[in-house]
Order: sequence, then C-alpha cells, then structure tokens
Amino acid sequence: MPGIDECLLEVMAVPGARGAALVDWSSGLALGTIGESPVGDHETTAAETAELARAAAEYESFSAGDPGEADAPGGAPPVEDVIVSTRSGYHVLRFVETSFDSSVFLHLWLDRTSGNLALARIRMRDLAGRLVLG
Repeated sequence: MPGIDECLLEVMAVPGARGAALVDWSSGLALGTIGESPVGDHETTAAETAELARAAAEYESFSAGDPGEADAPGGAPPVEDVIVSTRSGYHVLRFVETSFDSSVFLHLWLDRTSGNLALARIRMRDLAGRLVLG
C-alpha cells in the first residue's frame, strides 16, 4: 500500500501526466506535490482546486444521490471525482476515502494531446483505494 510519495510517483506514470498533488480540501493545503503546476505554484493550485472539490462535495446539487441510491459508505464524500476540461488539458480530482474524516483528494493535471482521460480515472481510482495516510 503506497504512502503519499509513492502514490504521487505512480500518478505521474499515467501517460500525459504533467503534475499531481494530494490536497486536503477542507484547508486547501497540499499534503504532497510532484511535477509541474498549471500556475507555477503548487500551493496556489492546491487552494484553487480545493475550492472546486469543496463545492462538489458539499453542494446539494452534486451530493444528492439518484433516487433510491444509498448514501456514501463511511461518511465518504458522495462525489467520486471531478473532471475539468481545458483547451490544453484535463484536471482530474479523485476523492480519497480514509478511516478518518475524508477531506482529501488526488489532483492530476493531464496533457490533453498525450493523455488518456479514461486510463487516468482508472489508475487514480486504484491508487486512491490503496493510498495509506497516517
């Protein structure tokens, strides 16, 4: 089971990966970063992506499940991931379920021409499930 550094190294192995971070969305702080930042500063990127993650996790429009769907297990955020498409890339935010109050997500900045969004989502889902925080 990978820790933060190993997880970020594995995320950067995704084809087209430009940068990645593990972010606490309640505080906006990066717990770990690797590669490039879209704005040249990982802390700014972490704070900005945390705002988006917080909105997705807390706004009722996104958190209300389909009719008849059970609530997320263990108090995990009801949103699995958020994808933002830009002209040159994708930003994939994958929420990480933890044994404590889940407020952590993986952020991958992916190049649009050399990246594969579907593969990135599959790899991030796997990594988020194996990540050990402690």
